[in-house]
Amino acid sequence: MAATQTSLPNRESGDFAVQVRSMFDRIAGVYDLMNTAMTAGMHHHWRERAAGLAQLEPGGSALDACCGTGDLALELVASVGPEGTVVGCDFSERMLDAARAKAERRGVASVRFEWADALELPYSDASFDAATIGFGARNLADLDRGLAELRRVVRPGGRLVILEITQPTRPPLSAFYSLWFDRIVPLLGTLAGDRSAYAYLPESVRRFPPPRGLAERMAAAGFPTVRYLVLAGGIITIHAGVAGP
Repeated sequence: MAATQTSLPNRESGDFAVQVRSMFDRIAGVYDLMNTAMTAGMHHHWRERAAGLAQLEPGGSALDACCGTGDLALELVASVGPEGTVVGCDFSERMLDAARAKAERRGVASVRFEWADALELPYSDASFDAATIGFGARNLADLDRGLAELRRVVRPGGRLVILEITQPTRPPLSAFYSLWFDRIVPLLGTLAGDRSAYAYLPESVRRFPPPRGLAERMAAAGFPTVRYLVLAGGIITIHAGVAGP
């Protein structure tokens, strides 16, 4: 497969969101394979932990924003059961196609995947018991606006869980991270046919708030109680915030 020669999404550009959507449309077919290659399959375990921190009960309701190919939304289905409701939303139609196909292969009917802009969610206030976003928050054109929208659609006392990559600061892991994400991951992207998409990944992580900074942004958005876990030696964080009144 020839590598796609496309410039990286530019956060300073007025059409950053369009660039990101185009990028995810391009890589939808290799997204799951690349996630497994980059994390040695650990991304499934991290999603399981994130779903558990949503503290959903059977019959509950959840929104997975920026759902991608649907893995985290499908984990949430296991928590709410057949009587519950899970909605996965994304602005990449090709990612949504992959998510729907995955749910159909697994015989999961209690989830729906639909198009939505995370900065203008088409859901009523307090519609969900919990919301999640896995590896998508750093791609938002306006993080604070996205957090505010998630707070709007989560009921008071409900939870927001954010699973993300973070940048370790202590050696030797910081050196390994730099080698892996700055050099090897873009090379894997070249082999997968889209180097620019996977060169964008470490850049997006560098621009994203560190764990404490994200917790503060969540608190400012209306989740006054925030706790977070740092996993994989400092590469992965899971933040869980409780919506205020």
